[in-house]
Amino acid sequence: ERLHVPEVMFQPTIAGFDQEGIHKYADVSIKKCDQDIRKELYKNIILAGGSTMFGKMGSRVEKEIKALAPSGTPVAHQAPPERKNSAWIGGSIVASLSSFMPMFVTKAEYKEGKDI
Repeated sequence: ERLHVPEVMFQPTIAGFDQEGIHKYADVSIKKCDQDIRKELYKNIILAGGSTMFGKMGSRVEKEIKALAPSGTPVAHQAPPERKNSAWIGGSIVASLSSFMPMFVTKAEYKEGKDI
């Protein structure tokens, strides 16, 4: 049976996974935030990562989250062109922070089997 990969992100059960789709996790996360900022969060959903590069992913995310959001709540997304590499970009920024340096594990520490 042929599956449409992006559809699995919204309906994981079609691939045998017993979990919710990404739109439900996003909605639950927003609803766990302070009520005063929820409208702003619904209007500022940011797509990041290579799996968001599928065609019409943004409009599908909006459609699915709009169905879960409180009635009349505006839902919008942003899809930066560099989103395919967002995790790497974020990681490089964090790694360059001096406050992150104490958390580095050197090659020697790794080889020693240091608890990470």
